[in-house]
Amino acid sequence: MSENPEIQPPRSPGRSAPESAYRIAFDLLARREPREALDVIEPALAQEPANTGLRTLRAWAYLMRAQLQRAESDLTELVEENPADDWAQHALGRCLERQSRYAEALPHLRLAAAMSGDPDHGLAALRVEELLNRAG
Repeated sequence: MSENPEIQPPRSPGRSAPESAYRIAFDLLARREPREALDVIEPALAQEPANTGLRTLRAWAYLMRAQLQRAESDLTELVEENPADDWAQHALGRCLERQSRYAEALPHLRLAAAMSGDPDHGLAALRVEELLNRAG
C-alpha cells in the first residue's frame, strides 16, 4: 500500500496561536517561569493584540520578573478597560507599592479588597496604609 503524498495530518496549533498560548503561558507562570511564558505570549499578542487574557498573563510575567514599568503599563490599561477586574486592581496596587508609590497604590488595593473580599487583598491595603502613616 503506497502512501498518498497529498494527504497530510492536521496541523496542531503553534505555540504562538492565541487559543493555545494562554494555556501554555499560564502553566509556565504557575511553575514560576516568566521568561519562557513571555516567549509564548509575545507572538500570540502580535496576532491578537487586544486579547485581555494574554495581556493579563504578560502583566503577571512582568511582575514576576520585576519589570515594574512594563507591568504598570499593562495593568493601567487593563484597569482602565475594566475597573471591576479585582485581580488587575490588586496587581496594579502591588506594582505601585513595589515602586514605593504608596499613595498611588492604596486606592487600587482598597478597591481590590472591597471587590474581592480576599483577606490577602485587605492585608495588602493595611500594609500600604501603615507605610504611608510612617512616611507622613
